[in-house]
Amino acid sequence: MVVLRLDSLALSRSRFALSPFAETLAAIVQLARPYTEPWAAAWREEHRPAFLARLAEDGYARGLVELIAATAYLPDHLTLPPGGGMETELESELAEVAGVPDEVAVAGLRVAQAHARAGQRLDWLTGRGHGARAAELFRAVWDAHLAADWPARRAALRRDVTHRAGLLAAHGWPRALHLMSRTSAWVGADAIRFSDRPGRDRLVGPDGMLFVPVTAQRSSWLCEAPGRPFAMVYPARGTGEGGAGARPAGDGRALARLLGGGRAQILRNLETPATTSELALLLAQSVGTVGGHLAILRDTGLVERTRVGRRVLYHRTPLGDRLVAGPG
Repeated sequence: MVVLRLDSLALSRSRFALSPFAETLAAIVQLARPYTEPWAAAWREEHRPAFLARLAEDGYARGLVELIAATAYLPDHLTLPPGGGMETELESELAEVAGVPDEVAVAGLRVAQAHARAGQRLDWLTGRGHGARAAELFRAVWDAHLAADWPARRAALRRDVTHRAGLLAAHGWPRALHLMSRTSAWVGADAIRFSDRPGRDRLVGPDGMLFVPVTAQRSSWLCEAPGRPFAMVYPARGTGEGGAGARPAGDGRALARLLGGGRAQILRNLETPATTSELALLLAQSVGTVGGHLAILRDTGLVERTRVGRRVLYHRTPLGDRLVAGPG
């Protein structure tokens, strides 16, 4: 069991961050494995043929991807903590990965192989510039499979951070981190159980740590680098089957007939509070269209709004919750 033991100042200085690189890593695993979460099936079906075709032309990329998909310990040079907070840019992360010394990258890849399923080989690990070659692969995957979706994905991730920040302000870190991943849990007064797999504990110092959401629902890993705060990557709530792109079924169709498809979609997605612009990005609609739907939903008592700093967040009322839940 891996436990993160927090310094007395760590909690007060911990914070959230976004990482386009981590989102790309999670997407690579989704595209490489023979299965995926149901909510991502349509995206995977669209993008997987081109992804596999690229790997067929590049033995190094194919070997790296197969190792990533098969190991319980991701290579160190692919799990660097993001350095730009909520505004982290992919370019800065790619540059940092490209600059990792070969000896560091190779050592991490060998550890990953030791924790992978039987049969994972490293005969593709030849030549030099392993950080740069990994960065090239991630850039290609981002451009081909993620860039167009990033605004909506980023909006969903920001909504998760908004939700957890609200819990943090009202109830403290234990409630904000509750059910962050399938294996994480708050332990005692000053520790987080990160994984139920064997491993060494980590001490989180006075600089605190980062919490980084990704949209993939089975993704969770720890990022670390010398002199940097630890970063815990976790699956954002509301980005799975009930999130963007989900197709309503059963009572969802009845809700659409009652309210209209646009308003029903907004009401379902307000399980997590969001701003008008976040909803517009998430649902690929104009701000004006979303604003009009929200006005009607407010007038009918299904949603309310709350100002948090400079942001106006919309959330469902108890009546809205009951309507979405359906009969019973």
